[in-house]
Amino acid sequence: MSDDEDITLTAGDAEATVRPGHGGRIGGLRVGGLELLRQGDRFGCFPMVPWCGRIREGRFRDGATVHQMPLNSPPHAIHGTARDGAWRTARTSAGEAVLTYDLVGPWPYPGRVTQVVALTEDALTLSMSVETYHSSFPAQIGWHPWFHRNLGGEDVRLAFEPGWQEERGDDHLPTGRRIDPRPGPWDDCFGMPGGVDVTLTWPGQLELKVTSPEEWVVVYDEQDSAVCVEPQTGPPDGLNTHPRLVTPLEPLEATTTWAWRRA
Repeated sequence: MSDDEDITLTAGDAEATVRPGHGGRIGGLRVGGLELLRQGDRFGCFPMVPWCGRIREGRFRDGATVHQMPLNSPPHAIHGTARDGAWRTARTSAGEAVLTYDLVGPWPYPGRVTQVVALTEDALTLSMSVETYHSSFPAQIGWHPWFHRNLGGEDVRLAFEPGWQEERGDDHLPTGRRIDPRPGPWDDCFGMPGGVDVTLTWPGQLELKVTSPEEWVVVYDEQDSAVCVEPQTGPPDGLNTHPRLVTPLEPLEATTTWAWRRA
C-alpha cells in the first residue's frame, strides 16, 4: 500500500474509509450500509491542526513574535494546514490506521502530528498528538466531521447541555464573553466543562454520541445538507486567547469517540 492510498477499516457491519492523501481525513463512515458523512474531497471528517476554526486576520503571537498565516477564509485563516497536506501511513490493521504528518510552511514551527483511527463494531475513536523536538509553540487539535442532516428519514436532532456559549462577534470570532446558550442555527463554540457530550439522533434509524475529554465544541448547522459537531482543545482564535503549548517534553494530545446504536 502506498502512503497516500485510501484505507478501509472494518468491524462488524461498520466500515470507515481513511484518506491519508487527502488531508488525513475520514472519507466515509458506514454503519449497516448507512453513510453518515457527507461525501467529497472537502468533507468527510478532517483533522483541524495545528489550529481550529478561525485565527483573527490570520495572525497569532508567540511571545514577542507575530506570525501571519494565509487568509484562506478572508479576512481570517481557518482550520489549520494539515487538512491540505498528504499524510503518511505508518501502519494499518483491519480496524486501525496510524497516520503521520510533518508540519511544514506556512506554519512556522517544525513538528509531527500523529493520528490514530480505531474502528470497533459500535464506535470510531480518533486520537491525535502534536510533538516537537525543537522549539516550543502554541497549537490546537480538533476534528471537523460533516454528518448528513438526513439519512433518508427525518432530519437529525441534536441534544447537548453546554455550560456556556462563547459570544460570537460580527467577525464570527468569540468576543471573550461567555453567555447562556442560545437556540440555533449555530456556527458557534460552546463550553462543556465535564467534556464534550453531544447526541445526534436520526429518528428511527441511528443514535450517535460524540464525546471527548476536551471542553470545547463548535456546532455548525447552517447548511441544509450537513451538521458539524467539532470537539477541539480550545475555542476559535485560541492560539491567541487560550494557547496550549507543545514542548519537547510535553506533546499536545486529544481524542474523540463517536459511539452509535441502531434504532
